Amino acid sequence: MIDVFKTWYQRNFGSPQTVILALILVLGTALVVVMSEHLMPILVSIVIAYLYEGSVQKLGRVGINRTIAASLITAMFLTMILLVLFVLLPLLSAQISDLLQKLPSMISTGQNLLLALPERYPDFFTEQQIQDLMRALRGEIATWGQQIVTLSFSSVVGVITFFVYLILTPLMLFFFLKDKHLILYWLSRFLPRDRELAQDVWTELNLKIASYVRGKFMEIAIVWVATYIGFAIFGLNYAMLLSLLVGLSVIIPYVGATVVTIPVALIAFFQFGTGPTFGYVLLVYGIIQFLDGNLLVPLLFSEVVNLHPVAIIVAVVFFGSLWGVWGVFFAIPLATLIQAVIKVWPSQRPALDKP
Repeated sequence: MIDVFKTWYQRNFGSPQTVILALILVLGTALVVVMSEHLMPILVSIVIAYLYEGSVQKLGRVGINRTIAASLITAMFLTMILLVLFVLLPLLSAQISDLLQKLPSMISTGQNLLLALPERYPDFFTEQQIQDLMRALRGEIATWGQQIVTLSFSSVVGVITFFVYLILTPLMLFFFLKDKHLILYWLSRFLPRDRELAQDVWTELNLKIASYVRGKFMEIAIVWVATYIGFAIFGLNYAMLLSLLVGLSVIIPYVGATVVTIPVALIAFFQFGTGPTFGYVLLVYGIIQFLDGNLLVPLLFSEVVNLHPVAIIVAVVFFGSLWGVWGVFFAIPLATLIQAVIKVWPSQRPALDKP
């Protein structure tokens, strides 16, 4: 047993650089897992600074001082936050309140439709099945109501934390952008000199992750705006709320679009019935989803992420269970990191032929 372990260790960790890379990965992962809740504003600021670094470099190439460039980017970021707080959130809040007020009538209409199924299709539905289904739905609705009440009581602390983050994040963003080189130089003093392998991983990963995250934000914005225009043309209720859900659904590949179809179809059905407008809304929604998957995604991401769909789904489930929404959003970049590490990891194992 000892010989087997010794052989495995020599094959995979025979190089000092391999050990250094493994230690960096283990310590970085442990820091994020253990301290992510406490370091969240710092981690968010680092991610945002990483995304805006390209813009700072472009401003620097046209002769703008890095401090001025960091100030401009921070001001733009603050402007976006203010637009969200004072324009988008009030609109979404009004639509959510209106939806909650009309929800009982929608539920009543849905119950009447369910009760009519045994009369219309007696060969497929029985009254007992419908009663059991309605009982289960009532239980789920009651559970949701209790969760909403609990959330409203605990939201006070969340609001305070949100405003603290709102102050800290732009401030740290400015200093991360302004003093990037000083911070990296200070951190490099704690790293071993012989870290070429870790540098190779970062070089391969840097372009892919940056391109992916920027492309994902662009995809969310494009799908959101296109869906809102399509829904607004037909006068669909809660167009802003639904289009935002459709835009955010692209974060979760393959699953998000399927899940968000349900509220879109239900709202359209309760508003338009089974008339032609209902079909037109779903047609527009389907066209947007088709163009997103077959035109926008290949155009934005191209060869940036070359992962099998099974690997993507596993990454979404795994990292989402660890870090919630943030884990879902960064599941593909993290899976790409694992792929890059596996690719550059030196091993004496003989290569296998492709099937």
